[in-house]
Amino acid sequence: MSVPVSATRRGFLRGAASATIAAPMILPSSVLGAEGTTPPSERITMAAIGVGGRGTGNMRGLCGFKEVQMLAVCDPVLAHRERAKDHVNQRYNNKDCKAYVDFREIMIRDDIDAIAIGTPDHWHAIMTIEACKHGKDVFCEKPETLTIREGRAMADAVRRYDRVFAGGSQRVLGDYKNWPELVRGGALGEIKEAFVACGGPSGVCNLPEEPEPEGLDWDMWLGPAPWRPYNSRLTRGGFRPYRDYSGGGMTDWGAHRFGAATFAIGVHKTGPVEVIPPDGKDVDKLTFRYANGLKIYHGGTGNITYKGTKGELPGKHGELSGPVDMERYRGRGILGDFVECVKTRKRAFRDIEIAHRATTVCHLGNIAYWLKRPLKWDPDKEEIIGDPEAARWLDRPKRGTWAT
Repeated sequence: MSVPVSATRRGFLRGAASATIAAPMILPSSVLGAEGTTPPSERITMAAIGVGGRGTGNMRGLCGFKEVQMLAVCDPVLAHRERAKDHVNQRYNNKDCKAYVDFREIMIRDDIDAIAIGTPDHWHAIMTIEACKHGKDVFCEKPETLTIREGRAMADAVRRYDRVFAGGSQRVLGDYKNWPELVRGGALGEIKEAFVACGGPSGVCNLPEEPEPEGLDWDMWLGPAPWRPYNSRLTRGGFRPYRDYSGGGMTDWGAHRFGAATFAIGVHKTGPVEVIPPDGKDVDKLTFRYANGLKIYHGGTGNITYKGTKGELPGKHGELSGPVDMERYRGRGILGDFVECVKTRKRAFRDIEIAHRATTVCHLGNIAYWLKRPLKWDPDKEEIIGDPEAARWLDRPKRGTWAT
């Protein structure tokens, strides 16, 4: 009788966890805290999972913090993981970085404190939840979720296991200078409307089959997504237009810009009560209506436009009378914020709850586009009201053993 693949993997991981290393280790002086570096007792040991594109950028950025020691990298694409491993080894002038195909082998390592997830979106929830279960903090690239239900499951796991989570939307603050202060501080008066420019929803993947290259674990790349033949575009960063892996431009740049708009206006901890798609008649743009009367539109010129009772951005507006009380980074940029919060155990600027709420707006927009009809949303219960067909889009089935 054949042994199930999942059982074989569990057995391997148990064996790996209990194995001991007999060979002596020769450590560079920097690992011991010499030459002005951070000693091991104060160092955050990390692994980077998904190191193709943006994941590599995050890995390199985190390696730049003296408090961080990158110990491992993981990617089902051979070229990605080898390039990442070489960078880490060169950074620390050693050969200690371990490269993995299966992220679960990283989760069982007790010597790793935190992980940085840079995979396609369909992997984010599973990896985040597993990391929390194994006592690891998480930096996760945006959009943090593939579905709304995944976001709630991630938030529950982060809180249950008391972990630090930081989402990777550096543009919420980084792109807009003093705009958040002006909007929060009342320079525009009461905000009535905002226009957010980003791409549209994702669709069905119809890419042709190509031969699988050597060194690729295609089944692992797909993971919980439906099986389909390999196409090189998907492993080269071209996965975003396809619904099985991402929400398209709506969740890609939308996570940045809807996240920025809702934060600046101060509705980043709630959600809309109605989502109305364009109908070619009375409704020109996808419209999110909030309980306080605010309307946020998908579309417009530029990145974000705010319209208030006393002015606009960009455009004429009032001045601030003093400093504005609002959330800010605790460290240098979005990565520094994560590093600082891992040390202090405080919640990150883009904590999981904030990230989940921002991506929920994008997902609701996609559902309205896909079904071409308005949705009523309860932001407290996180439920679509009175539309069972639309409610089915709040989550997706997962393939094989990833469903458990």
